[in-house]
Amino acid sequence: MKKILKEYNLEVNGKNISEKVENAKQSAKNINPEDLKRCFNSIDLTTLNATDTLSQLKKMTEKVNDFSNVYRNLPNVAAICVYPALVSTVRKNLTDKNVNIASVTAGFPASQTFVDVKIKESLLAIENGADEIDIVISVGRFLEKDYEFVFDEIEQIKKAVGDTHVKVILETGALKDLQLIRTASLLAMEAGADFIKTSTGKFYDAATPEAVCVMCEAISDYKAKSGRQTGIKPSGGISTSTEALVYYNIVKATLGENILNNKLFRIGASRLANNLLTDIVGLETNYF
Repeated sequence: MKKILKEYNLEVNGKNISEKVENAKQSAKNINPEDLKRCFNSIDLTTLNATDTLSQLKKMTEKVNDFSNVYRNLPNVAAICVYPALVSTVRKNLTDKNVNIASVTAGFPASQTFVDVKIKESLLAIENGADEIDIVISVGRFLEKDYEFVFDEIEQIKKAVGDTHVKVILETGALKDLQLIRTASLLAMEAGADFIKTSTGKFYDAATPEAVCVMCEAISDYKAKSGRQTGIKPSGGISTSTEALVYYNIVKATLGENILNNKLFRIGASRLANNLLTDIVGLETNYF
């Protein structure tokens, strides 16, 4: 693993990152309805509460099903993201074929369990109808620089689930150094991650533009080396259109506009969808 990491420059230019983030924030002031629609279509509509009930999930799924009937000219969300035990409820009720089901697995959110349990939970989520899984790196082992352990664990889970997309959560709020975020990004992608994701939203700080900027640069470098395009998912604390557009613009500036589709770009959120929808409708109403 150390040999693989030596193939990359792990240094991060903090000044360059700050400039990119400031540019993205300035660009986010120019709100375009089409950009907001792309953001909306990239949402993993998430509910990860201990109090989530089967009836609540059924009602939420029915709203997603009905969205295209109410808003005929708007794209739906990308996925519904829930705990593994609730996947079957979403699968039974979801009728919109363009919306995926994502499940957090592998001992989410702390990731403090055995790899065999992580694999089994991931496979059970898929068996119950999940199209994608979101897992968390073993943060404690990573902070101890046990990169081999972290790499092997991700690789084992990815091999077990096969073609199912795996989003690997770095828990960037626990990685206080931008260089650590870059290292974790490259580690996860080398181990087979289809997406890298900022945070669980349960511990530490949530997503930050700086972290996403570093992750995008790592994705660019990994693609240059491997030829494989990895997706990115900012997640945690993103609730307004302006916040969403900052991340959207960082991804656009670093990885190009072609990545701004829900196959490669997601935003994990619970409150963002309604706020984006309000702004989209308001802008288009004023326009006409």
